[in-house]
Amino acid sequence: MTNFFENIPVRPRRSLLSVPAINVRALEKIRDLDCDAVILDLEDSVAPDMKGEARENLGRLFSDAPFAGRETIIRINPLSTPDGMADLKLVLSCRPDAVLLPKVEQPADIHDVADLLAEADAPQDLKIWAMMETPLGVLNAASIADAAHTPDARLAAFVIGLNDLRRETRVPALPGRTYLVPWMMQVVLAARAYGLDVIDSVSNDFRDLAAFASECEQGRAMGFDGKMLIHPAQIELANRHFAPDEASVAEAKEIIAAFAKPESVELNVINMNGRMIERLHVSQAERLVAMADIIAQRKAKKT
Repeated sequence: MTNFFENIPVRPRRSLLSVPAINVRALEKIRDLDCDAVILDLEDSVAPDMKGEARENLGRLFSDAPFAGRETIIRINPLSTPDGMADLKLVLSCRPDAVLLPKVEQPADIHDVADLLAEADAPQDLKIWAMMETPLGVLNAASIADAAHTPDARLAAFVIGLNDLRRETRVPALPGRTYLVPWMMQVVLAARAYGLDVIDSVSNDFRDLAAFASECEQGRAMGFDGKMLIHPAQIELANRHFAPDEASVAEAKEIIAAFAKPESVELNVINMNGRMIERLHVSQAERLVAMADIIAQRKAKKT
């Protein structure tokens, strides 16, 4: 049985702040924020006649390297547009951690970009992320995720885009996201089947932190790794809700210790406090503890 947890790098992705590449003031503030990652947006948040200026802003930003260990993702325009190809050229110059593709609907959308990156000799650690924000994209989530398991694969994460999905399906923006949950879970399932991270959608009213906290709690329960944000005020809540909680970390350490005992070395199942624990849970426990350690180390550096 394939265990994808053994091969996925451990990296906190609790809070991913989307910053319009046209907003110089917001770009300058990135260095002072406590988000795990920043999505530098060249697509929806940038007007058509401002795309070139936005690319220039990112070129200058990366030359200053203000990210202090944060993961950087550039969201580009569709490659079917002139701006998309210009954006990809910028990505090759800036070399962020990942390029985020909008409105991915089929595996070819991933393969085409991977081929272009390979032809340009882009480093293998420059990954591809996919926005899942159309009905066809959600329906094809599993086949798109399977693109991660081809030679020279770069696909690393899905990001749910509910604003576009609502528009195309005509589902209203109701509290609780009730009628969107089945589609969201379909994307989570596809991501987990193929070892990808998966990020929850934005919450549009950044002033309503209670509603945002509810979405974080729901997203965590649904299996998301973190949440895409639109305002710095949302960072602390996302970091708190998507971080491993103390009880889970303590249990994970107990599982690791239990299977490390001499009498358990050759066992695949053990009895731990009246519960049957399988060896396959060890890799998950190790990943959880590693995640908690990374977060703790980052917090210690800031204090």
